[in-house]
Amino acid sequence: MRKIYIVLAGLFFVPEGISAQELRLRNQPFDDQKQYHYGISIGMNVQDILLTNNGIESLYATIPGYSPGFSVGLLGDLYLNPFLNLRFSPSLHLGEKSFVFVDGFTDEHYETIVRSSYLSFPLDLKMRALRLNNYRPYLFAGVYGAVDLGRKADEALYLNPFDFGISVGFGIDYYLPIIKVCPELRFSFGMVDIIEHTRVDLTDESLRKYTAAIAQGKTRMISLVFHFD
Repeated sequence: MRKIYIVLAGLFFVPEGISAQELRLRNQPFDDQKQYHYGISIGMNVQDILLTNNGIESLYATIPGYSPGFSVGLLGDLYLNPFLNLRFSPSLHLGEKSFVFVDGFTDEHYETIVRSSYLSFPLDLKMRALRLNNYRPYLFAGVYGAVDLGRKADEALYLNPFDFGISVGFGIDYYLPIIKVCPELRFSFGMVDIIEHTRVDLTDESLRKYTAAIAQGKTRMISLVFHFD
């Protein structure tokens, strides 16, 4: 994932270094003047939760590793001016998070996996640089709301279904003869506690201590997505 970030960052700043090169024939020369753009997106994600432990019963929770997930969505884009667009991109993010609870006194470990299917609704302001030949880099920032469709009750951890946060990122519009392809790296930061602390669903009372060990948890996600419009 770090290599992907470096590659995209390098591509974003390429135009400054090659601005003196000869301009080439442009594909879809009037595409940027369209009032609306529609498309689809597909990609991968890595989900995380920023945990705050409260030290109950000497337990503390960590997330030892990350597994890649799958993302798919739709895209709607509204032209505001030559450098700004308003974009709405509802997406489904499938993934999982592994939690390990460690007892500081006995060094005992307990591991559980939480699978999530987030249906998110991001609204972003897309800020674009000047177009050079057949590509145009951009930055974006916005807010999102999300609902988890994949919750499973009666486990050691149970997540609240609703989340809210902010997103930032960057990408590049590549203009091909027929379509436009936009690789994009997005960083999402949840702003609310998603740990369900009132566990009326539990039938195994021995699991209650794991929920009690966490004071709060806020979502984090990195996604690499390719938009097609």
